[in-house]
Amino acid sequence: MSERTKIRDKRDGKRSWQTSRRFLGVVLACMFVMSHVLSAWAAGPGDGGRSGVGPGQTGPGSGPSGELRGVWISYLDWEKLPADRAGFEKGVNQILDRCVDLGMNAVFVHVRADSDAMYPSAYFPWSRFITGVQGQNPGYDPLSYFVTAAHQRGLAFHAWINPFRVTGFLNSWDQVSDSSFVKQWLADGDSSNDRFVLKQNGEYYLNPSSPQVQERIVAGVREVVQNYDVDGIHFDDYFYPNVNNEDPEKWFDKPEYDASGSLLGISDWRRENVNRLIRQVYKTIKETKPQVQFGISPEGFVDNLRSEVRLFADVDTWLSQEGYVDYIMPQIYWGFEQKLSNGNPAPFAFSNNLQTWIGMKNKGNVRLYLGLAMYKAGSQTADNNEIPEWLRYNDIMKRQVEAGRESGQVSGYCFYAYSSFQEAATQEEVANLMKIFP
Repeated sequence: MSERTKIRDKRDGKRSWQTSRRFLGVVLACMFVMSHVLSAWAAGPGDGGRSGVGPGQTGPGSGPSGELRGVWISYLDWEKLPADRAGFEKGVNQILDRCVDLGMNAVFVHVRADSDAMYPSAYFPWSRFITGVQGQNPGYDPLSYFVTAAHQRGLAFHAWINPFRVTGFLNSWDQVSDSSFVKQWLADGDSSNDRFVLKQNGEYYLNPSSPQVQERIVAGVREVVQNYDVDGIHFDDYFYPNVNNEDPEKWFDKPEYDASGSLLGISDWRRENVNRLIRQVYKTIKETKPQVQFGISPEGFVDNLRSEVRLFADVDTWLSQEGYVDYIMPQIYWGFEQKLSNGNPAPFAFSNNLQTWIGMKNKGNVRLYLGLAMYKAGSQTADNNEIPEWLRYNDIMKRQVEAGRESGQVSGYCFYAYSSFQEAATQEEVANLMKIFP
């Protein structure tokens, strides 16, 4: 509307004034909406739109704005859900309603625990934790319902993946489907792919050094991001198993290292194998849906992560360089009073550990979330005290969250595990935590 027309309408009297007022109202409303859209688009680390809370939500509770409050829902929880569609959906609703009641605003849900899938996949067989049999189609899409139901409750959904694990607790080699690609690689008569799957310390793993393995993992991530409205992709700490370069039975991918001609030492070569996967996953996510977040939840003690014989999780690089992760969520699963066997305070006790991770976080632009051990609450978990701290206090989770908040450096918290919130031994701890998660 031109300025000249507005002047004429004003001179024409009341009706035109009402017209202009209505127009002004529309303009102001549009400006208000646009300002919120632009704010969400430009949100930085720790802001509501970037911290992983549900679409259009800032999350329940009275914590800092944009604070992530999540819970891990593992394959162990999936196994307890009914296999039929109606029973499954009812069970998922109960889980998510409970998460809302707990003051959570995000769930980190296993979608691939053992080179399998909780959804119809072109790359991985159906998980046995849905129907009890790997490769068996349940006749519906469990992941689709889980994501939709979470968002309906204002809960962000992060798809949790173990990239290299094939077997493990509650999933033996005999339970791996004969139609799974891992068994096909070993039985197809093609010797070139026989070492894409390796047995180590009694369990099977995908070979991290194999480009074909990495391509499949990346394709599986792309599949999830393309087909589901997930808010994030989440890896935990299962990368390399324990290795021994002097023992042919335990040296894992050393033959690939020997054949590579790499100028790196073998430990750095293994770290680079993991780093290459992490870079590819990050790039794939951002090319597919830039708003989807990618993060890793490594073991909580940094000295272990720098080991020369296991994991090979290069957190120093992930936290200091661009193109790896949006957030890091160390599993700081120790109390404030954790001691070493000699009685000295442990360097991985909570307060020491928190400061270590804050110092690393400040070397780059990655958000810091804390993974906390609700499963230890009320338990006799040994901590080298005469009476374990977990038995003497019922507010450890609460105080750990408060310490994170007081630091001004922590953007959120995630608790292992959902099932722990239902156990009788944890209820006093849960009640105290809820005082700051209303």
